[in-house]
Amino acid sequence: MTVVGPFGLSVRDQALEADVQTGLAAVEAGLLEATKSEVPFITEAAQHLVRAGGKRFRPLLVMLAAQFGDPFAPGVVPSAVVVELTHLATLYHDDVMDEAHVRRGVSSANARWSNSVAVLTGDFLFARASHILADLGPEAVRIQAEAFERLVTGQILETAGPRDGRDPVEHYLDVLAGKTGSLVAVSCRFGAMISGADEHVVDILTQYGERLGVAFQLADDVLDIASDSHESGKTPGTDLREGIPTLPVLRLRERAAREGRPEDLELVALLDGDLGDDARHAEALARLRVHPALEQARRDTVRYAEEARAALAPLSECFAKVALEELCDAVVHRAG
Repeated sequence: MTVVGPFGLSVRDQALEADVQTGLAAVEAGLLEATKSEVPFITEAAQHLVRAGGKRFRPLLVMLAAQFGDPFAPGVVPSAVVVELTHLATLYHDDVMDEAHVRRGVSSANARWSNSVAVLTGDFLFARASHILADLGPEAVRIQAEAFERLVTGQILETAGPRDGRDPVEHYLDVLAGKTGSLVAVSCRFGAMISGADEHVVDILTQYGERLGVAFQLADDVLDIASDSHESGKTPGTDLREGIPTLPVLRLRERAAREGRPEDLELVALLDGDLGDDARHAEALARLRVHPALEQARRDTVRYAEEARAALAPLSECFAKVALEELCDAVVHRAG
């Protein structure tokens, strides 16, 4: 049993381990090649987050999903490069919107250079992803375009907030399905589809990816409150400071509205105040870390991870299926 990929995923078969390791190494080389430019500064900016590392969660899913067909099919590695480039591009843009200073343990691109450089570098990565995607055929282009539309729609819905009368938690979960679930689902879909897996297998793995993607983001929500920067690679409480209503905060507001406990109402008032003040931000973070709302968010994470696992049930037993199931456990473990 060997540890490979993000979160210390255990791969229990030597042949699968070799396939995954070889695939991820090829993806890494592909990412560096895809982020080269004739302009040295563009190369430096585009490779900034590539070289900072990362979990390569989406490429790993491509590799595992490809095990249900021919994992050596020529389009598998390029499709993994596409989804990771798309993900990296969104990080450059997210850091500008969030005014983040740290990403993956290094200075964010906007902090190191400027917002303009970060936004344009993200656009450059989108362009390179599209260039690779064109060689994978019109169906792959259509799938990626639909996922990207969902991703952007999710981001817009997050910015706009829930419409009148809409449950904020339900709205937020829809946002995550678009922002994160869509691209994780495409990672599984590309791996299975491009490897030539049966259509029903492609559908199952796509459904799995969507649910796992939401669980993955919910775990990030918990980490934003519960972790330190060493664990998460970014400044804790970043979403909190920016007023982004992540699930722990939404669960707090839901509880405060339902039960009216003074301590909950007081914490809501603190969150509604100026969290640009370091002392207020630190107090809000400390109080949320011990609040039942954080545990509720953890339970929500577990629920989505278990739904992802359940989606795999119709698949025949194999080492790749076991690895996908263990990813559900790994995502939950991230949330504590």
